[in-house]
Amino acid sequence: MADAASYHQLLLVEDSPSLATVYQEYLRAGPYNIRHAHCIADALKFANQAMPDGVLLDLRLPDGDGLSVLRELRGRDPDLPVVVMTAHGSVALAVEAMQAGASDFLVKPFAPERLTVTVANVMERAALRRQVAELAAVAPRQGFAGFIGAAPAMQAVYRILENAAASRATVFVTGESGTGKELAAEAVHSISPRKAGPFIAINCAAIPKDLIESEIFGHVRGAFTGAVADRIGAARAADGGTLFLDEICEMDLALQGKLLRFIQTGTFQPVGSGKTLQTDVRFVCATNRDPLEEVRAGRFREDLYYRLHVIPVPLPPLRDRGDDVLALAEAFLVKSAAEEGKRFQRFDAEARAMLMRHTWPGNVRELENAIRTAVVLHDGEVVSAAMLPATVREGGAKPTPAPAPPPLPEPEVVKPAPPPLTLRAAETTKRIRPLAETEREAIEEAVRLCGGNIAKAAAFLGISPSTLYRKQESWRRR
Repeated sequence: MADAASYHQLLLVEDSPSLATVYQEYLRAGPYNIRHAHCIADALKFANQAMPDGVLLDLRLPDGDGLSVLRELRGRDPDLPVVVMTAHGSVALAVEAMQAGASDFLVKPFAPERLTVTVANVMERAALRRQVAELAAVAPRQGFAGFIGAAPAMQAVYRILENAAASRATVFVTGESGTGKELAAEAVHSISPRKAGPFIAINCAAIPKDLIESEIFGHVRGAFTGAVADRIGAARAADGGTLFLDEICEMDLALQGKLLRFIQTGTFQPVGSGKTLQTDVRFVCATNRDPLEEVRAGRFREDLYYRLHVIPVPLPPLRDRGDDVLALAEAFLVKSAAEEGKRFQRFDAEARAMLMRHTWPGNVRELENAIRTAVVLHDGEVVSAAMLPATVREGGAKPTPAPAPPPLPEPEVVKPAPPPLTLRAAETTKRIRPLAETEREAIEEAVRLCGGNIAKAAAFLGISPSTLYRKQESWRRR
């Protein structure tokens, strides 16, 4: 049982005594000391006696508009977490409350789980904001748990990851492709009390829809065609550690329901099995989409969103990180030169300026690939602007499409039908092979000639290493 110091002082402002009793019962098991105010006057009186740690606020009160309480209390403490409650017909008022600074809102009637999860989330975020504010004066770090960079936006990321690691709360990482979402998940795991346990990553976008349930929950032999043996799945493999679900918004809606039950209960059933298993897993999720927009569009379950979106970690795009571009480029140069046995040590002034001008739509992943390409294809001690890939030299501009060829003139004479294939021509036609086979052979030969070095093979083939990895993975599944 928690001690008194660990309890949050929660002010419940609700004019209905019966509803107030119900809400207090919903929250009884949580770490809250709740004071009930039935009107604006009582709410302000209680706040004058002692400011609460959080507020649960009805917007329709007998002596006025609950927004006045919101504005008054937020004026005293701009970081005070406030959850407003409103009826179905007053959603516009709830939106106004959010604009006035409310942390979240609930539409009556709501389920007990929705109330408890919402209150827990806003209190957790408020605690993290306070910790970040306390650490704001600390000298900026040049990197953290595998990340490189001292940009202000990254300092905030480092603090959130550091504070979140000690908790069991689910971390939800968002950001554009290539910003380092998996690295953030690994950082949370590596500095958490679970660091000695396994870190299991599942990319929900890379696994076919009909196989992802088996990848997560495992299956028993004979569960489906091709299930020739039992498979434990990521849920059991991550027992005692961290399960990272990348591109979570790509998950099928039907599987989202099973994932929600797994998160709520810690139990699951392998595909084809009637046996319920239990595991102890800490969840980290990531997406390059706007998860709330996915909820609004009906592609992502709202209840699952609120279960997962406890500690949000938004990763900034590389274009917003200033001099971090050069710090990352120099680190990638040292790493690539060592791996490739090259002499590169630095960039010349023109190359540095070019790196800073580029907008990096592919973010850190694009930067690393660009430096790797320059190192593989050139040699020397200094990387010049001319050695950088064309996409960087051109500032990310899209290549100008070639002009359309002029229309062919109308034939003056109708040509006779081609003669039947001769035996030699027929044999030639048989030697024409599907393009996919030719591509696979070319890639496999390039990888062999590069001694299994994927990055080097990709550079010579003119494609990104991630593309090459995806193709290899698709061949393994066939």
